[in-house]
Amino acid sequence: MSLSYKFLESPVGKLKLVASEIGLIAVLWENDKPQRVPLKDLIEDNNENILREAERQLKEYFAGKRRSFSIPLDMRGTPFQKDVWRILQTIPFGETLSYGQIANRLGRPGASRAVGAANGRNPISIVVPCHRVIGSTGKLTGFAGGLDIKAHLLDLESSGERLFH
Repeated sequence: MSLSYKFLESPVGKLKLVASEIGLIAVLWENDKPQRVPLKDLIEDNNENILREAERQLKEYFAGKRRSFSIPLDMRGTPFQKDVWRILQTIPFGETLSYGQIANRLGRPGASRAVGAANGRNPISIVVPCHRVIGSTGKLTGFAGGLDIKAHLLDLESSGERLFH
C-alpha cells in the first residue's frame, strides 16, 4: 500500500505531509533525518483529501486562527509511543508539560527518558504537539525541527504572533 504526500511551504520551512487512506501519518521537517520516521512507497498527490485538509488546518494554525486539529490520524509506533503521543494531544494550546509530568500521567514516573525518546519519534509534528514538551527546569530541549522552530511554535501559541503570510 502506497502513501500519499505533498509539500507545504510554511513559516517554519518546507513541511512534508504524508497520509494513508486512514489518516495523516507524518508532518516531517525539511531537514528531518530519514531514519527518524522511515516511510516507503510514497507517491506525491497534491489532491489527496486528507493532505489538503491537513494543509488547510496547518495554514490556519500558523495564521493564529486554529488552536487544535481535527484531522484523522494514522499513528504508527509502538504501544508506548502511541500512549505518549495520545498524551501530547491533550496538552492545551499555549501550555507545556515536562517529560516527567508525561511519565507521571502514564503511571510510569521513572520513564522520563523513554518519554523523551518517544516524543522525539513523534512523526506527526505540530498536529501532535511534541513542541509543547519541555525539560523539568523549563528549558527547551530536543526537537526534530530544531530548538529555534520549537521556540517559534511556543511563541505563536503564547503570544498569538502571526507566522504565516
